[in-house]
Amino acid sequence: MKKSILAICDVEKEYAYNFMEYINRRRSIPFEIQAFTNVASLLGSGGREDIDILLISDKAMCDKVKGLGVENIVILSEGVHDPQLDQYPSVYKYQSSAQVIREVLACYGEEVMSAQAHLAESRRVEFIGVYSPLGRVLKTSFALTLGQILARGRAVLYVNMEEFSGFGTLFHREPVHTLSDLLYHVRQEDSRVAHQLPSMVETVNNLDLLPPVATPQDIWETPFEQWERMLDGLRSHSPYEVVILDVGQGVDGWCKLLDRCQKVYMPVLDDLISQGKIGQFERLLQMWGQEGLLEKIQKVRPPFHGSFGDGVDYVGQLPWSQLGDYVKAVLQKER
Repeated sequence: MKKSILAICDVEKEYAYNFMEYINRRRSIPFEIQAFTNVASLLGSGGREDIDILLISDKAMCDKVKGLGVENIVILSEGVHDPQLDQYPSVYKYQSSAQVIREVLACYGEEVMSAQAHLAESRRVEFIGVYSPLGRVLKTSFALTLGQILARGRAVLYVNMEEFSGFGTLFHREPVHTLSDLLYHVRQEDSRVAHQLPSMVETVNNLDLLPPVATPQDIWETPFEQWERMLDGLRSHSPYEVVILDVGQGVDGWCKLLDRCQKVYMPVLDDLISQGKIGQFERLLQMWGQEGLLEKIQKVRPPFHGSFGDGVDYVGQLPWSQLGDYVKAVLQKER
């Protein structure tokens, strides 16, 4: 089914085309992007195709554009614009494309819902779990590397479900939205749970990341039924083809959650104590009747690697590290 149309019109050609290229790289954005560098070309197209959301610079906005009848218009503002444009929502032009699109999608959630529903009809979401009963085994680094490599060809979402993730320190700032906000919508039994995502995620190398919970209580106090409802919402309405669940020890019903994944990667170590813990873990799953989950688990041994930066630089460089080479080899064997 055809995507809804998000159009950008800006007299600065480089800005318009760079924004278009950014949207085209973001496979999870549920819109077809069209770029126009003058009002004349926009008017010529507007008569032939329906534009769902128009992002237009304050310099280009005029009565002729109003005459197009586009229902949802957002002004690209350079900071100060004509007060007559205050009737429209605006976003600051000179910020990251990621932040611009988050603010645009936050303005028009209903349109996003419609576009995502179209995409979901033709997509099957694959859930991949990453879990280990061991600590200090590069579980999160492995999951982030896996996500970025898969995101080169597919729309991928990474969800960290740990009590203490350290992402605020990693990204040198606290995110505006987190998994806690998504869980709030789940608790309200809001059927639009997956439609909140485009305005909430952070992006690294085309991988969308849903920042983890603000407090560990949001993990501990979430019953399995709500995690299950979250997965159902992602499966039914999200624009993603792959969802990676980085599952922590405090998740209620973690084994049932992992069993809902098509594949589970389990980082392990080969020392005697670690192997003893893995053996106990596997016997426990057998006692619980989780033989099916045991069959899904693929043990991996991520290589420890030297430091090559911190924060978001560390995350962004993972695919080109020794760990990245290892993940590529794992994926190659599965083909």
